[in-house]
Amino acid sequence: MMNNDVLRSVRYMLDLGEPRVVEIIALAGLDVAKADVHAFLLKEDEPGYRECDGKTLAHFLDGLIVFRRGRDESRPTPEVVWPVSNNTILKKLRVAFELKEDDLHAILASVEFEVSKPELSALFRKEGQKNYRPCGDQFLRNFLKGLTLRLRK
Repeated sequence: MMNNDVLRSVRYMLDLGEPRVVEIIALAGLDVAKADVHAFLLKEDEPGYRECDGKTLAHFLDGLIVFRRGRDESRPTPEVVWPVSNNTILKKLRVAFELKEDDLHAILASVEFEVSKPELSALFRKEGQKNYRPCGDQFLRNFLKGLTLRLRK
C-alpha cells in the first residue's frame, strides 16, 4: 500500500491538521517541513503531489505511538526502522491504538472482512518465522477503513 495512503488515512481518522502531523513526525526525531507534509497529503493527480518516503512514514508511525500513548521514560527510545512493510504498519497501529485480538476482529468484522484467529496472528509474527504471512494491501485498506469507522463514531 502506498505510504501516502496510510498517512492520509490516519490523518483523516484522527482529524489531524498538517501542523499536528509535523509534530507527530518530530516526536520520533525527524524534522519535516509543513510544505512536505502538505505535498504528501495531496492526491496523486494534484499539482505539487510528492510520494512519502519510507523513512518519513516510519517516523510518523513511531511518533503516533508516542502521541497516543506517551513516551516511556523507563526505556530507551527504540531505533526507527525502515523500509516499512504492511505488516509493520499493522503492528504499529495496533500498538498506537492499544488494540487486542478481539478489537482487531471487531474492526475487520465492521467492514465485513472476516479473518480467522490463526490468519490474524500470522500477520504479527516475525518475518522468516514458519507461520509468518505477509499483509496484503486489501487487508490493510480494510483494517484502516474499519479503524476509521471505530474512531470517528
